[in-house]
Amino acid sequence: MPLVSLEPVLKTALREKFAVAAFNPVDYGSMKAMVRAAEEIDAPVIIQSSAKTIRYYGHTALAGWMRELAADSPVPVVLHLDHGKDMDMIRRCIDSGWTSVMIDASDKPFEENLALTRQVVAWAEQAGIGVEAEIGEIGGVEEDLVVDEASVMLTDPEEAQRFCQALNLSAFAAQIGTAHGNYKREPKVAFELIAEINRRTQTPMALHGGTGLSEATFKRCIDLGCAKINISTHLKHVFIDSFVAHQAAHPGNYEPLSYLTAQFEALKELFKAKMTLFGGAGKGAALVASIN
Repeated sequence: MPLVSLEPVLKTALREKFAVAAFNPVDYGSMKAMVRAAEEIDAPVIIQSSAKTIRYYGHTALAGWMRELAADSPVPVVLHLDHGKDMDMIRRCIDSGWTSVMIDASDKPFEENLALTRQVVAWAEQAGIGVEAEIGEIGGVEEDLVVDEASVMLTDPEEAQRFCQALNLSAFAAQIGTAHGNYKREPKVAFELIAEINRRTQTPMALHGGTGLSEATFKRCIDLGCAKINISTHLKHVFIDSFVAHQAAHPGNYEPLSYLTAQFEALKELFKAKMTLFGGAGKGAALVASIN
């Protein structure tokens, strides 16, 4: 089916206590692997482009690839902008066919964050698409975003409640102890905070910094209301390592498509494993029926 909005997908996930996997693509092949993986296990999927990826390929190319890949897919596919900080880029994504955008003004004072997010929500509502927003900067390194550990503070649940009550959000991202990139030590996930924020906001929570978390942590976060889980760093490792491993196993092979095929299959297995772990397998067709 054509690309779908984030809102109905995450509302269902929150209600049925599973999470939708959100992956940051590197190229057309990784996008295709995400969609094919979702189709093979009948799961919804969120394909979220970073600002860096958009600057590299351009809005038109990315939107065109995704419209083609999702057009005849039997599962719900969302095209989402991850960590949008440039209002012009957010506007162009909306106009180019993204079906969800994230406005990340978490580095701004509360009122400024609220005002910027309100503007993005107004644009998105006109286009019939979803919006994710954030309070409390999420630490670590992700794409061009670098947030120093010392500046990270857990999200205030009272502020989260005020923020979500003032806006029509499809997803809410909070600082609950996770971080982008690779963890240097075992993260201290604030499970009680997740529960309190979700109780106060009743808004599907987006879990950023999913790479490196344990299965038990994922499952507990999902039970507490995390309905979207982001995976980026793990994808990058598989993208590079599968290419290198294929070369090591086939020295002297300079047929590019054999490398791309090996990479595609390795990525597809990663995506299927995460979607299944998060509980999305077998949910795709039913979600399509409910959206239609």
